[in-house]
Amino acid sequence: MSDLSAFPITGKWPAQHPDRIQLYSLPTPNGVKASIMLEECGLAYEPHRVDFATNDQLTPEFISLNPNNKIPALIDPDGPGGQPLTLWESGAILIYLAEKTGKFLPQDAAARYHTIQWLMWQMGGVGPMMGQLGFFHKFAGKEYEDKRPRDRYVAESRRLLGVLDRHLEGKDWIMGSAYTIADIAVFPWVRNLIGFYEAGELVGYADFANVDRVLKAFVARPAVQRGLLIPAPPKAQD
Repeated sequence: MSDLSAFPITGKWPAQHPDRIQLYSLPTPNGVKASIMLEECGLAYEPHRVDFATNDQLTPEFISLNPNNKIPALIDPDGPGGQPLTLWESGAILIYLAEKTGKFLPQDAAARYHTIQWLMWQMGGVGPMMGQLGFFHKFAGKEYEDKRPRDRYVAESRRLLGVLDRHLEGKDWIMGSAYTIADIAVFPWVRNLIGFYEAGELVGYADFANVDRVLKAFVARPAVQRGLLIPAPPKAQD
C-alpha cells in the first residue's frame, strides 16, 4: 500500500486508494484532457474535485502540489523508478501518461514530434485564444461596450479553426489514422467553444466541416464520454 501522507494535498483530499493515480481536477477543457487520457489508457485513478466556486485551487493544500494554482494536477504513486511523481500542466500530463503506458503517442520519432507539435499548438494557441473568447463573449467581458477585444479573439479562434480544418482534410484524426494525445488536447476546447461558450455562430463554426466531423468522432468514444464527466459534481444532500 502506497503512503501519500507526505503530500499536504492529501490532507484536504484524502486518498481512499493511495495505490492509484490521484487526479485533482474539474471538468473544464484542460481538466478533461487528463481524465479522458486516464480513461483511454485504462489506468486506475482516484479523482478529486477542485471546486472553483470555493476557490479550492487557491488553498495552501492545492498550491503545495501546483504552485501555479491551476488544474489539472496529479500524483502518481508509481512514478519513474517506482517513486511517487507529482505533475501539473495538462500537456505535460498527457505526454507523461502516454510514455508511461506506451499509448497515444507514436513510437516513430518524426510522428512523435509532429504529435507533440499539435499538442503545443493547442496549448499555445487554441486554449488561450478560445478561453479569452469565452471571457469576452459569455462571462464578465461581455459587458464591455468596446467589442474590439472580443472581435480580436473571434478572428484568431476562427483562424485556428481554419488551420485545423485544412489539416484534417482526408484524415480520421490529427495524425491521420492514429488517435493521439493531440486529439485529446484539441477537441475538448473545440467542444467547449461551440457548447459551453455558445460561440459557434460567432466564429462561423458551420464553415469547418472537417473539424465538426472529427469532433463528433471524438465525442462518440466511450472513454471520452466518461472522461468529460470527471470529476463528478458533489452529490446533493437530502
